[in-house]
Amino acid sequence: MAAPAEGSKIGKALKKYLLTGILVWLPLIVTVWVISYIVNAADQLINILPQQWQPLNRLGFNIPGLGVIAAVVVLFFTGLFAANVLGRKIIEGWDSLLGRIPVVKSIYSSVKKVSESLLSDSRQSFKTPVLVPFPQADIWTVAFVSGNIPAAIAAGLPEGERYLPVYVPTTPNPTGGYYIMVRQRDIRPLNMSVDDALKYVISLGMVMPDTPTAEIAATIPPPANPQ
Repeated sequence: MAAPAEGSKIGKALKKYLLTGILVWLPLIVTVWVISYIVNAADQLINILPQQWQPLNRLGFNIPGLGVIAAVVVLFFTGLFAANVLGRKIIEGWDSLLGRIPVVKSIYSSVKKVSESLLSDSRQSFKTPVLVPFPQADIWTVAFVSGNIPAAIAAGLPEGERYLPVYVPTTPNPTGGYYIMVRQRDIRPLNMSVDDALKYVISLGMVMPDTPTAEIAATIPPPANPQ
């Protein structure tokens, strides 16, 4: 009778250590794979150089990561150019030109506005993690306050209530989700950072926030009591 119990203990120990090993190696492997993919993709930028200037022809071998350096240099000088008066005028003309092409203007203007919203230092998107009732009352999910409601849309909302726009990310891929407008009194601010809230969503709730960040708390006023 002792043998099966001993075998069960060995099996549990093997399972425990195998899972521990997976948890050690999996994040490392995925991180290395993602970085390798980005480096390899950036290295393709070297192909736009004339054949005689490419490292393989000049040095006899490729230099991994050279494309990343080239991309950083291009982005830096593009930003430097766009920051001066002449550069701004040229970019405004470019935007105006693309804004007149029927199909292109919809794609270009949408991507430009989303990029400016996400990357600008003055952005309001994803500023505050909150809890909202979704997809129905008494069922709560993590969401993020996302900018302001345009006047044209606010005019169509019920009067006497203040609504805030929030983005409800899907799990485990937060790039897809729902943009909804919720009554302010139904929103519960969370005392956690945006990064912690995103990690919590992406990990299916298995990664707990490290430490609460008091400075994030309450950019939204406390909800009013229902009348």
